[in-house]
Amino acid sequence: MFLRPNHRSKDGKEHAYWSLVESVRTPDGPRQRTLCHLGELNGSDQARWLRTVEVFNEQGEAQQLKLFPSQVEPPADDPQVARVLVNRVRLERTREFGACYLGLELWRRLELDRFFEPAVDDDPADVPWSRVAALLAINRLCAPGSELAIEQRWYPSTALDDLLGIEEGKINDTRLYRCLDRILPHKTKLEQHLKDRYGALFGAEFDVLLYDLTSTYVEGAAENNPMMRRGYSRDHRPDCEQMVIALIVNSEGFPFSYETFNGNRADVSTLETILRMVERKYGKARRIWVFDRGIVSEENLAAIRKRDGQYLVGTPRSQMKQFEAELLKQDWTQVRPEVEVKKVAIPQGEETYILCRTAGRKEKEKAIRNRFRQHGKSLERPGEDHRARPAKRPPQDGAAVGKDSSSASVRQRSLRDLSTRHG
Repeated sequence: MFLRPNHRSKDGKEHAYWSLVESVRTPDGPRQRTLCHLGELNGSDQARWLRTVEVFNEQGEAQQLKLFPSQVEPPADDPQVARVLVNRVRLERTREFGACYLGLELWRRLELDRFFEPAVDDDPADVPWSRVAALLAINRLCAPGSELAIEQRWYPSTALDDLLGIEEGKINDTRLYRCLDRILPHKTKLEQHLKDRYGALFGAEFDVLLYDLTSTYVEGAAENNPMMRRGYSRDHRPDCEQMVIALIVNSEGFPFSYETFNGNRADVSTLETILRMVERKYGKARRIWVFDRGIVSEENLAAIRKRDGQYLVGTPRSQMKQFEAELLKQDWTQVRPEVEVKKVAIPQGEETYILCRTAGRKEKEKAIRNRFRQHGKSLERPGEDHRARPAKRPPQDGAAVGKDSSSASVRQRSLRDLSTRHG
């Protein structure tokens, strides 16, 4: 709400007529609405209007507003007016506020403050551990970095000290590491709490679970961490020791649970542990598991069937030869631009295969083969025998059959039930 002057010239003299105006939001954007016309205001009238007036917003909260613009000279005795020397104003310690405020609001909406306060704030500390946990979580949301980077660069550039009520100089990397040690024992209860809050806030369901693994490495010796081992490096750092991280999310991407394994643990050997862990935390249920072919084995699929579950998984290339005749047929269904699928039921079997092919995958496979073919030609020399060492096979991150067709297949148990769930 503010006063707007309307200047008019009458009989060679300038007149200022004042209107009381407020800003309102409309479907077409913000608009200004005139509440009343005040006419001309003399000096005493301006002094009365210049006083702070109390207004109420839509939430019923009182606010004090100044109505006149800066060009109007305020009374000298107005206690609500402070004079500023513009040439002596300088900007100091600019800090990030918006993203941190949003992160803190999400923290509270998930009721993580209520979860951590009774869990980790029992022991007296210079900074409550629940606030340090909030700081770490907000950092992961806004600018993920190491604990040392948080202390030296990120935290001093934010307004979290004011938002969280933390005294200056109380945050260091040691305190951040100690906080991680304190919240780790509450991992299971935290996962259950988040699952409940996701359901309450977003209606999230966890009957379809996507499972995958990644790895993280260290450049040191890691002698005191028995989980650090050399294994298949997804970061292309086979020279470093690593650990494997397994993550479970629902179909909308909400995290469900995670687990850590030794760095040399094979992907295919992790599923049985994950199935038992999920049943222990959340009980038995008819869940649908989705994962790639790196985790597929007959033992793993049998373990899901034993629990009356369902699965949608990638099929190993070794089983693709049985579908060569189907690949040559033209009864494909286009589901997306450049994506075609075909359903193939196995007689007297409980699994249904869905073959997929894309034009982009076809071109990629051709480029890989051509690159290796050219590489093989460049190695040929007169009089040399190349029979001892066959050419290395290209990376197998998809499925291809034949020279010019590319396809992938997924195995699915009880396809009818799954299609009912997902249309």
